[in-house]
Amino acid sequence: MLTDGVRLTDHHCHGVHTANLDRPGFERMLGEGAHGSFDSAIGLAVRRWCAPALDLPAHVSPDVYLRHRARLGGREVAARLLRATGVTRWCLDTGIGGGTADFAALVDGEVREVVRLEAVAERVIAQVGAVSGVYEHIEAELRARAAGAVGLKTIVAYRCGLDFPLRDHPPTSFAPEHRLTDPQFLGWLVGLGARIGAELGLPLQFHTGFGDPDLRLRHGDPLLLTDFLRRTAGTGLSVMLLHCWPFHRHAAYLAHVFDHVHLDLGLTIPYVGQRAGAVLAETLELAPFRALCYSSDGYGLPELHHLGALLWRRGLGKLIDEWIADDAITTADAETLIGAIAHGNAERAYRARFETAVG
Repeated sequence: MLTDGVRLTDHHCHGVHTANLDRPGFERMLGEGAHGSFDSAIGLAVRRWCAPALDLPAHVSPDVYLRHRARLGGREVAARLLRATGVTRWCLDTGIGGGTADFAALVDGEVREVVRLEAVAERVIAQVGAVSGVYEHIEAELRARAAGAVGLKTIVAYRCGLDFPLRDHPPTSFAPEHRLTDPQFLGWLVGLGARIGAELGLPLQFHTGFGDPDLRLRHGDPLLLTDFLRRTAGTGLSVMLLHCWPFHRHAAYLAHVFDHVHLDLGLTIPYVGQRAGAVLAETLELAPFRALCYSSDGYGLPELHHLGALLWRRGLGKLIDEWIADDAITTADAETLIGAIAHGNAERAYRARFETAVG
């Protein structure tokens, strides 16, 4: 396949746990909720593709896999699986899952931080309270963190939904919650992130689509961002729509009509297993080839990072082989498309902070 060996930029992922896990602990981390299971498409994928990477036969039983995993040790497992991905640049959301130093010790390549807006705001509020100058404190801290970051991220989809109010100025008051959910406050915070991102050349990532049980899925439809995207068009901000499923066609439409919008499929790829190629095909029906980026959205289990890369290569590789066989694309154009999605699009979007820009 043309995707074999192509280097990847994982523009959105998280850190991993290196402690040994029993079966209930491992299965909890296989899904977005608390009820993941080997009895699923991703469970099959772990047994088929991760087992050989750890020197086991394909399709071993879950218990054999986990016993062998424990003998190797969580750190060795993480290093093997992460280094086998072919990723040379990692953009790590440090809002959950640990920092860049621990992750960098396990991988090959460059690791850069993505700063989560809500995590910064909540930390500042915990320190200073809901005082009159809290907004200035939040902006100062966010600018300080952004100075060393490669991008910014918001999880406003979880907190109040993607139809948040668009605010240029902070609200006069807000409840100092441990977990910010006030729509007016969050609308200001996302707007602040957009302004800082445009000023510094940092993309702003949005969680969209499926996620943990506390998410109301209909509030994560990226179409709800249409007014925000109209407002930010032409400002210099790049918007990255993450995950997207089952709204990947909606996200593809937004990338089609707004040239500052990019998207990825994240954990969709390992979760759908053998259907990865079908989801990629549906996304590429309308998304410009310059807009789709690779990410694993791996978190906790290094198996997720590994499967994100492996199943992306297989899914896109099979799709491109079909296009070539149907004379829908030349091999030269296919190689250009693959390179763009694998690393080129992300490296252009994040060029302000990568050590070496790739044109």
